[in-house]
Amino acid sequence: MSLGRPVPTGLAVALLAGALVPAALAVASPAFGWLSLALDVAVVVLCAVDFLSAPRAEDVETRREVEPILRSGVDNPVHLELTCRRDKPVRGEARDEAPAEVTVQGHRQRFSLAPGPRPSRLTYTVRPPARGDLRFGDIHLRLLGPLGLCARQVRLPAAQAVKVYPDLTALTKEALELARASDAPAERSQRRPGEGREFESLREYRPGDDYRTIDWKASARRARSMVRVYQPERNQPVLLLLDCGRHMAGKVDGRRKLDHAVDAALRMAKVGLDAGDLVGVLAFASDVRTYLPPRKGREHLRLLTEALYRAEAALEESDYGRAYDFAFARNSRRSMVVLFTDLVDPDASGTLVARTLMLRPRHLPVVASLLDEDLQAAATGVPRSPQDAYTRQAAARLEDEYRRTAVTLRDSGVLVVRAPAKGFGAAAINTYLHVKARGLL
Repeated sequence: MSLGRPVPTGLAVALLAGALVPAALAVASPAFGWLSLALDVAVVVLCAVDFLSAPRAEDVETRREVEPILRSGVDNPVHLELTCRRDKPVRGEARDEAPAEVTVQGHRQRFSLAPGPRPSRLTYTVRPPARGDLRFGDIHLRLLGPLGLCARQVRLPAAQAVKVYPDLTALTKEALELARASDAPAERSQRRPGEGREFESLREYRPGDDYRTIDWKASARRARSMVRVYQPERNQPVLLLLDCGRHMAGKVDGRRKLDHAVDAALRMAKVGLDAGDLVGVLAFASDVRTYLPPRKGREHLRLLTEALYRAEAALEESDYGRAYDFAFARNSRRSMVVLFTDLVDPDASGTLVARTLMLRPRHLPVVASLLDEDLQAAATGVPRSPQDAYTRQAAARLEDEYRRTAVTLRDSGVLVVRAPAKGFGAAAINTYLHVKARGLL
């Protein structure tokens, strides 16, 4: 075990600085110079003694506790457990090597350990900005000597790899309320005939119910009016396609477009699986990167998350035709197909529209794209300089291209979703709930 390196404390520095006073007076009398030298030597000797008397690395047992899977965009706790392995108290400071990519708070803290097997816990937080792999480094301890003049700094090997997944608990408030409302008994009792196709139950007629839902046979048997209650069908396939090409490499609201798309896709998958549907995912760029066929169950959500947490946007053109051909060569059932992409690029929109329209009427396609609020503001803002005018013209052209593409898709029966980054996941979930409630699938 390494002896570590000496680190003088603030007290030692203050004493050395105090020795400068007699040094300044040495011009008046040489005796002050000798006094200054004696003070400096004394402080250095005491620091050396303090360093040799300071606790060693083996006197402190250190362990890091961190979840193997962290959540992006939120604070994740990290714990350092320190246990004193000597018969004297240990004071010092601990610093953990957190990954450079994360926002970290409190990774450097002071501690005081009493002798005994009971550990002391230090807690700090890390906030990963995006999905992917992270690696924690070693733990550094600065162990104070008994005089408080010098500390022994040691490095303890503690390298550890963790994964960062999207935060699946971060369903937006409005989407969560709609998801709960779709399962509420009061809401189910007021559905129109088109809202759901599977028979759920019978109940007594209430004012305002549609007469077409009256079950005349059941009413005759019970001698009172009874209506049929319907619920959305279950076990329907939902296929999520994520464009990982160059269009999704740009940033919106400080994060890559693909990061927003992955978050929205996994939230939609969670709601779909909770509703009893089969959810699959396909990530693609010029070729297919990841494919999981539609399945159901809580375990499948873990597999979907595992498949997408490393998805990265590549600077290459996306082949929509290859993605669709790959997906439906393995799945012939009518499905809700949700494509997360960017509709702003006019060069790629033509191919996207042509291949997406070919899914109709066999499947129900949905195209979801992010609304870049900065681009929209540039397209509608008042220019204040020639450069602003050129920027507005370019932004307005891109917005016009999007509107034309969206109109073409909608006129052909494709659902189009566009929302800003903060509400993108909610908009995708609300579209799914609308499709299920109306029985469109």
